[in-house]
Parts: sequence; structure tokens; C-alpha cells
Amino acid sequence: MSVAPAGVVIHLDQVSKVFGAGKEGSYRAVDGLNLDVYSGQMLALLGKTGCGKSTIFNMIAGLTEPTSGSVRVTGRDPFADFDSFRGKMAIVFQNDRLLPWRSAIQNVELGLEMLDLPTAERRATAQLWLSKLGLGGHEHDFPHALSGGMRQRVSIARAFATNANILLCDEPFSALDESTAGRLRAEFVRLVKENGKTAVFITHSISEALEIGDRIVVMKRPAMIAYDVSFDSGTGREERELIRSRIGDVLAV
Repeated sequence: MSVAPAGVVIHLDQVSKVFGAGKEGSYRAVDGLNLDVYSGQMLALLGKTGCGKSTIFNMIAGLTEPTSGSVRVTGRDPFADFDSFRGKMAIVFQNDRLLPWRSAIQNVELGLEMLDLPTAERRATAQLWLSKLGLGGHEHDFPHALSGGMRQRVSIARAFATNANILLCDEPFSALDESTAGRLRAEFVRLVKENGKTAVFITHSISEALEIGDRIVVMKRPAMIAYDVSFDSGTGREERELIRSRIGDVLAV
């Protein structure tokens, strides 16, 4: 097992993941992947459906283990040491996954309850993040009374409220209309940067990757890196269009 370079918080070393065996055969979802994500980076993991993005996501989240190779998050195995990441890694899913019997503020408090924070502190923190995400006045609304965009805001507030340093996002805006998704993307990027978080964001949209990331890694099946590019707020429109064109070429092959 290799040692992660300085500043790396997520380190995948020669990671492969194979599903199935026996007479039906096996399916190799990830093949010898090496990937480092640095502290404070906003990584957009881009690729077509079925290229292995979600498998990588699940291994980083500690939801499944690699068939071979090693995954380390802040130097630890997220699968073997799953409980040690409580409060240190937060996930925003494609669907909001709110509990329908809990109000907005109670849903945001859920992760804080698991961290055994005192009631008053939980309530104040949940209120703060709902307000930051424009949901002041909707604290006591239940999910059925909220729009899709508002429910996803609650989900994002729940992730940020735990103060986890690492955020994992699995196409969290794909079910929303583009206008709502665009506003939420901008807010999400701002909050990640303002709060010094590291984020891995799965998407199949080139435009979304360019809006979200300061680094884009394009995956090809079975999950291997086909293109890896970094840029920042100073990257001009012409250069961004060249990056877009290059990604399009890679995905077309």
C-alpha cells in the first residue's frame, strides 16, 4: 500500500472492484484506479451512466470495499473503520432522503443527534444552516409541504450542519429543473469554498461539472481516468470551452 502525498485526503491506490463470480461470470466496475483528492478541492467525477462513478463513490464513503488495492480517507480505511468517520464525512444523495415524519429542522438535526450534541446546540446549528440556505420561516414545514428544490436544500443543510470536512455528492441536483439546480449549484460551491470543505461531486453533465468543479476527472468504463483537468475562477471562457470540447471528445470515444 502506498502512502498518500502531503495534503491528500482521499487516496485510491490501484483500486479494482469486481462484482459477481461463478457461472454467470463477473463484472469489473473499476480497474486499477489511482486517484488523489487534495484538501479543499472540489472534484467533479464525470462520466456516462455505467462507467463506475457510483462504485468509486461507494468505496470512498465506506459503503463497499475494493476487490483489490486500497482506499484511504484521511489515512484510514473508510470500510473497515466506518464508525470512525461519523461526523467527518457527509453525503448528499440524488434524492433528498428526508424523513417524512420529521419537520425540516428535525431532519437537519438528525446527523447532530447521531453525534450526541446537546438539544439546544442541535437546534441552533440546524436553524443556522436552514437560514443560510434560504429556508428561514420553513423550519417547521414537513417534507410534503416543500418543493423539490426546498427539500434538497434541507438535505444540503443536514450535510453542512455536521461540520464534516468531506462532502460526497451523488448527482444531488439531477431531479430538479435546471433553473432550481443552477441556483443550488452556485450556493453549494459557495458554501464549500467559504467553509473550507473537500468535496467529491458525481455528475454525468459536462456543464454541471464545469460549474461545480475546480477539477474534473472524466471516467471511462471500466472506471479508469480518461482525462484529468484542473482550473480556477481565473480560467477564461475560451479555455473553459476548450476543456468542454476536450471532455466531449473523450466521452464520444
